[in-house]
Amino acid sequence: MMENAKSSAPAVASSPSEPDHSAPSHQNPHRPGILQEKYFRWRAGEITRLEAFCDVVFGFAITLLVVSLEVPHSYAELMADLRGFLPFAACFAQLIMIWRAHYRFSRRFGLEDDYTVFLNTILLFLVLFYVYPLKFVFTTLFLEATGGDVPGGLGWHEGSVLMRFYGAAFSSVFLLFVFMYAHAYKLRAQLSLNPVEILETRFAIQENILLTLIGLTSFGIAFKSPQWAGWFFLLIGPLLGIHGSIYGKRVRSLADKLAAAHS
Repeated sequence: MMENAKSSAPAVASSPSEPDHSAPSHQNPHRPGILQEKYFRWRAGEITRLEAFCDVVFGFAITLLVVSLEVPHSYAELMADLRGFLPFAACFAQLIMIWRAHYRFSRRFGLEDDYTVFLNTILLFLVLFYVYPLKFVFTTLFLEATGGDVPGGLGWHEGSVLMRFYGAAFSSVFLLFVFMYAHAYKLRAQLSLNPVEILETRFAIQENILLTLIGLTSFGIAFKSPQWAGWFFLLIGPLLGIHGSIYGKRVRSLADKLAAAHS
């Protein structure tokens, strides 16, 4: 019975000593060369096979963005490929944003239970599935912004379907992060999250809900105005900046109060 109870518990990286979880996590010592968060103690230990596998898949997805380009055979073809630099940079940045979100979640909680592995598997599937549509969307938006011709032509119906697909994939990716953080929040007692870490977990849930809603809103706009559905994603920066500023103040205030209480 005791062995069954242990096997059903979520896999959480163990630490050599038990810290005081009531105090802000920025009081915990950092290992040299390891950049950790100021107010969140990373519970993951060494890089696991799941994290390594996820890194390989993200690297392969980025590789797909590059290998889709043929080696230029003339100066004109080279210039045409160079014009694809900005769309590639946008795609690269979005994949890095997803990878960074996954990396932070993995380091924060160190969860490897069946439910977390299942969500990770779906996430990797979605990342690989929408690499080419991702590149096509940003290439098309760039060509429209610069007055270029879209290869093969792109009518209203095709544009609507494309942006609906992209909006659905984008919202699905960040909805998975909502589920991941909600699962970690549910296990906050087993993970020994302190009040600041609980607040940051709630902040992450809300942030990913916000990203999910942006994707769903773009999906809805695509039914009527597909030409505006892509530009709607420009709201990500301002909205996340405002949300982060509000919650950042709350996190710092709570951390300062807990630090003062334990001083």
